[in-house]
Amino acid sequence: MEEQIIRTEYAELMQKSYIDYAMSVIVARALPDVRDGLKPVQRRTLYDMQQLGTTHDKPYRKCARIVGDTMGKFHPHGDSSIYDALVVMAQEFKKNLPLVDGHGNFGSIEGDGAAAMRYTEARLEKITQEVFLQDLDKDVVSFVPNFDETEKEPEVLPVRIPNLLVNGADGIAVGMATNIPSHNLGEVIDAVKAYIDNNRITVKELMKYIKGPDFATGGLVVNKSELPEIYEKGVGKIRMRGKTQIEKGKNGKILLVITEIPYTMIGANIGKFLNDVAALVESRQAPEISDISNQSSKEGIRIVIELKKGSDPERVRNLLYKKTRLEDTFGVNMLAVAGGRPETLSLRQIIEHHVDFQFELATRKYQNLLQKETDKKEVQEGLINAVDVIDLIIEILRGSKNQKMAKDCLVFGNTEGIKFRHRGSKAQAKKLCFTERQASAILEMRLSKLIGLEIDALYRENEETIARISRYEEILDNYDMMAQVIVQDLDRIRKEYARPRRTVVEDAEETVIEEKKEEDIDCIFLMDRFGYSRCVDEAVWERNREAAEAESRFICRTRTSGRIAVFTDKGVVHMLKVKDVPFGKFRDKGTPVDNLCNYSSADEAIVYVDSIENIKKQKLLFVSSDGMVKVVSGGEFDISRKSAKAAKLNEGCTLRMVGEVDGNDYLVLQSANGYFLRFSISEVPEQKKTAVGVRGINLAGNDRLDEAYLLMKGKELAVPYRDGEVVVSRLKLNKRAGKGTKH
Repeated sequence: MEEQIIRTEYAELMQKSYIDYAMSVIVARALPDVRDGLKPVQRRTLYDMQQLGTTHDKPYRKCARIVGDTMGKFHPHGDSSIYDALVVMAQEFKKNLPLVDGHGNFGSIEGDGAAAMRYTEARLEKITQEVFLQDLDKDVVSFVPNFDETEKEPEVLPVRIPNLLVNGADGIAVGMATNIPSHNLGEVIDAVKAYIDNNRITVKELMKYIKGPDFATGGLVVNKSELPEIYEKGVGKIRMRGKTQIEKGKNGKILLVITEIPYTMIGANIGKFLNDVAALVESRQAPEISDISNQSSKEGIRIVIELKKGSDPERVRNLLYKKTRLEDTFGVNMLAVAGGRPETLSLRQIIEHHVDFQFELATRKYQNLLQKETDKKEVQEGLINAVDVIDLIIEILRGSKNQKMAKDCLVFGNTEGIKFRHRGSKAQAKKLCFTERQASAILEMRLSKLIGLEIDALYRENEETIARISRYEEILDNYDMMAQVIVQDLDRIRKEYARPRRTVVEDAEETVIEEKKEEDIDCIFLMDRFGYSRCVDEAVWERNREAAEAESRFICRTRTSGRIAVFTDKGVVHMLKVKDVPFGKFRDKGTPVDNLCNYSSADEAIVYVDSIENIKKQKLLFVSSDGMVKVVSGGEFDISRKSAKAAKLNEGCTLRMVGEVDGNDYLVLQSANGYFLRFSISEVPEQKKTAVGVRGINLAGNDRLDEAYLLMKGKELAVPYRDGEVVVSRLKLNKRAGKGTKH
């Protein structure tokens, strides 16, 4: 075979391939159909469950069987997507109208996942059978081949309620996403009836029936006035809040109890909410809160926040609305597949598509029923006529050699080859003209049908059939009659399955928090050798002073409104706010300084820590590993940034010491090779923090500065050196920049 090479533009090929892929994901995977409100995986799962016979009145089936059957017949995209869809359709806290009756662990509102499909079982809910899958046998929807053309599946399910509104939908496609809130079944049915009564009804008028979203978790919708615009455009943001109530606790304490949560808090966000509340307490934004506990159970949500005696619960509630997900937004994007393409729909358009679909279903249903009744009438009339000439028919049957000969005689009056017992029977037989269907029914008729009562029953059945045909024709020919039938069906569904609204829709003012001025008190900042930091009040410090001095590497007095400066060996100063440091008991572990400022223990080491209030009053001495020294005014470190350069260092050098000049008279420098130099601090000039400094000690070769000590006049100081010690306070007083004395 001759090779054919097709040349094409690469960009065009990629564009076409990507568009094909995108449309496949949009239409066949991620977005629901506006007619039944289902994604393909949901539709296929429900249809497969019906095919398997897992109806509400039958025993549960293993989910693994349902998933495997669905994947093998209709949805070859992996078992996890099918099982996930099955689980969600069974979760009452996600769906207003669960479509699957799950048996076993199907997850919880707090984010616990469902058990593996080999453990769980499921069957269809009663409403799913009666409202979603009924009439599939009446040719009301088209069936299409499955992926390998070995099975047929419905293009859409004959759902008789606007499921897209009742259960909502969410999904992410390629370049687009859908997020439709759920609504109350009774309200939606009332809106559909209003549209059928007046198809020019506006969104505003429809909202007399549909008050707003009705989430499975309840809660509050607090921007009622914005809903008409959202439903008109099909996009917008719905503001939601959890429902709270105030109860009395023990010892005069107040309990703020959350009984309903926003829909967006389902799952892991409940745990995040608890952590956020704890963070508010730690940061002292909610000092009124003394305890929080999650007492939720099968009976419902119950998150209890215990407040201190005399607290203002209204302020705490507003704080939670402002700072946590107790108030959240639901981003509405009513995108669905309509007419085979994705479209953002208004509330009215969704109902319009639904009503058009219902009339299409009703038309196909009653056309099918009419055809069946017409065929039945034809047979009944044939049997009635046959009874009148039953003797002739019996004579034809007895005289025929085979069934075909008898049937030809009944349909066409063909008497050739038939032996008649009576002379006039042949002439009568030639006049017979039953239809094919009637002739078949006559040949299959039992002799018991000739009993008088049976004949009377046949006449009655024929009258009933004629009445049904008349009714079906009237429904098909009259819009109002068909509308009445649809409305009656909706009324029955509403009566049996509607439930009271859970979500309250109202207009609420924007939450305003009166920021409490934190009490500015004196405290002691403590940091241990591992960098764990905490603050204690002065009374705690005085009681544990000895232990604190033994265990802490850095100790400084400050105020709760103050800041702490952390100097590192890289010549950087990091600022941290005292209010961010845990304040509590002396034995509390504290928080790593890494978590409080930009300091990184992996890259730098701390050399000096003090409060900025104290530093501003001081002059600081800086000593680097290459022997350079300088004095800097503490006011230069009163900065607003989180981090800044504190000292300019030569390449490869580190900062060895930072200390207060005031109160000290001498500086002793010790090199790695054992040279000690003592000189007066007055010889060190005051410079800017950006200066490198002046030579403190003259280091030979590859020697480096190891330690630096500040001394007061008349104070003895001995430091360890090798196997002994050196009394640095007795060293000979030299000039700055000398070589020092070898030890």
